Amino acid sequence: MKTKQLQLARALDLPTRQEMLNRDHSVQQFWASNDDLISDAWKEWEASEVDASTFTLDDSLLDKNLREAIQQAWENPSKEHLVKALLEEVAPDMFQFQFFDPERLTVLRGYLDQVWDSNIPMRPPYGIVLNRRGVMLDKRSEGYLAAPSFQTFYNEMLNTYMRPIARLLFPEITGYDTQTFGFSIYYDPSTDASIRPHTDASAVTLNINLNLPGEEFTGSELDFYDLVTGKVTQLSFKPGIAMIHRGSVAHAAKPITSGDRTNFVLWLFGDRGRLPAQGAQRPVIDATKRWTTPVTTPDGYAPF
Repeated sequence: MKTKQLQLARALDLPTRQEMLNRDHSVQQFWASNDDLISDAWKEWEASEVDASTFTLDDSLLDKNLREAIQQAWENPSKEHLVKALLEEVAPDMFQFQFFDPERLTVLRGYLDQVWDSNIPMRPPYGIVLNRRGVMLDKRSEGYLAAPSFQTFYNEMLNTYMRPIARLLFPEITGYDTQTFGFSIYYDPSTDASIRPHTDASAVTLNINLNLPGEEFTGSELDFYDLVTGKVTQLSFKPGIAMIHRGSVAHAAKPITSGDRTNFVLWLFGDRGRLPAQGAQRPVIDATKRWTTPVTTPDGYAPF
């Protein structure tokens, strides 16, 4: 028999898509008034309905080479070159690397499928558009995915992996990377097929593909725009591949024409959304300062 909190959460009526797109006051009121209930429901759901032995979220899901290089750099920052060697510069200041082990993505995707089947209200991303099968990941966002094991995994991705890699590539973001933000996003031809050119309200963005090997799609390339030269760089995702770039780089997702694509999108920015100045000089920063976790408290600011 389901516990009371989980039953109550499942009985809630989620605000309509139109109400969310219109940012109706009733939407914010819904999340604020049900925050504790929904958080408790996630805890109960994970404890009672998720097989922890099958769906364990930890760094074993990540690419082995990346995991080992990151571990060595945390133990001895002078070895951070081992991390940098795994990062391919595919355009000026645009990098790709293998983040997840493609063969282990079945664990994460299986967990996320159960999340979608949980019938617990979740808030989809509605920054530029409302993505129907996306969800907010960060505690600063109302209606976020509050399952405890997921939150531990999410914060490890940001603090152990993303931040030091971002500081290594873009040293000027150091100090503008104290706060985190994240969401998932899903593209398919019949619903949310693309997203128009935009920049991110982040110092740096990490975009990680979650498609399994054999889950093919066509279209859905990312276009990156160099506003100085007018050049457009077009990149495509493969299972477990991550792209990392400054948030100020204009980019767009081309229409997906077959299949579907699922990604995590993770942001870092400074307290209260502060960002480094455009064209900021790259400071020389000692490696030991890169491999630290800021002692800071989430400030509650959410870009959307």
